[in-house]
Amino acid sequence: MTKKYILILFILSIYFNLTAQKSDDVVLDKIVAQIGDNIILKSDIEAQKLQILQENKKLSNESDCQILEELLLQNLLLNQAELDSIKISDAQVDGEMENRIRVIENQIGSKQKMEEFYGKTITQIKNEFRPLIKKRLMTEEMQRQITSSTTVTPKEIEEFYKNLPNDSIPLINAKLSFQQIVIFPKITQDDKQISINKLKEIREIILKGKSFESQARIHSQDPGSASQGGKITASRGMMVPQFEAAAFSLKEGEISNVIESDYGYHIIQLLSRKGDDYVCRHILIVPEFNRQSLSDASTKIEECYQKLKQNQITWENAVISYSNDNNTKQNKGIITNPITGEQSWSTEDLNQIDQQIFLLTNALNKGDLTQPSLYFDFNEKKQGIRIVRLMDRTPPHKANLVDDYTLIQKATENQKKEKTLSKWVNDKIGNAFLKIDTTFIECKFQYPWLNSL
Repeated sequence: MTKKYILILFILSIYFNLTAQKSDDVVLDKIVAQIGDNIILKSDIEAQKLQILQENKKLSNESDCQILEELLLQNLLLNQAELDSIKISDAQVDGEMENRIRVIENQIGSKQKMEEFYGKTITQIKNEFRPLIKKRLMTEEMQRQITSSTTVTPKEIEEFYKNLPNDSIPLINAKLSFQQIVIFPKITQDDKQISINKLKEIREIILKGKSFESQARIHSQDPGSASQGGKITASRGMMVPQFEAAAFSLKEGEISNVIESDYGYHIIQLLSRKGDDYVCRHILIVPEFNRQSLSDASTKIEECYQKLKQNQITWENAVISYSNDNNTKQNKGIITNPITGEQSWSTEDLNQIDQQIFLLTNALNKGDLTQPSLYFDFNEKKQGIRIVRLMDRTPPHKANLVDDYTLIQKATENQKKEKTLSKWVNDKIGNAFLKIDTTFIECKFQYPWLNSL
């Protein structure tokens, strides 16, 4: 385990362990501030300082004051959220908790190692996480409600940009946007039956004494688990419904019949289950289209390509007439960047998500098309044939109101939201029950926390 991961886990451990460590002679923690019923501990500040160090940032002489002010702000928001009876559902808390548990588990290696590190079961860790996560979500929701009505006018956006110092205008990397027409070759019922029959044969071999693990290594087409003998460690809600329903219906050691999911066909062996957590092995077989289906798709997309090149059909009509990609067909074939949710892509995002598309379009001009080519769609988990169109290419440049209006609009909104939040904080501080330890009396805070003491 790297030092970075150990530090992350140590930071989290503070929340679980430090406040519980006491002796008759030594005080390891103390209350340094209170807003309403919510307290801030010295250990909270130390945890934040450790996180800053983990991010390779330096601590200043004012770090304790700055961290305390941030915690005061969070607790002021939390106090108001409690007064306003803001509701956060159990599903929201559980979803966020699972994400955090998964990150730590991936960093430390496994759930078993995680339990050994903390000296607690996963259930106990989750129970200690739950109230912390709920408070964080309540704080975020309170802040969202305070600033939700904030809007900006075109004049405000223009004024914001004009008032930016020249050396503060951000440099925007090259941006590209793409459209595609995709034809996925048809997978027939006969193609599906081939996969089903193959899995049935593998299941029979396992039932006759062969190792499920070895058969998964040989046959499974799941790149994430095949090398691990098909082993998956999961919690309820992590896997697709069909897979999860089958896994929870099994007894330990039992092997399922062939089941179908969005990814293909599986057999599953349950290894262990504890509450909502389970460990299983699975073998995935993905149906493959036959040669005739591939030939038919190739003929159809070549026809589309020739019509486009000869201007016999517009791009928009070609998308509607030929593409069978449900993710892009209804949006003129535009490929959305899953990292940012925007239509534009940086080269970094492309290399991470779809390096092939960058290589295909690197020499193209705006509006040019690629020839039809095979590709694997990681969203649909299947192979298709596509034509890609370079919709736009923006060279590296300083942000401006023509090319980067949405970016500047967002920055203007954020600034206005900060002002809205600041006004709210100043109005609320005077009415809040507030206590701050005298060791922080010399702090130069942004807000008048000390005035109300």
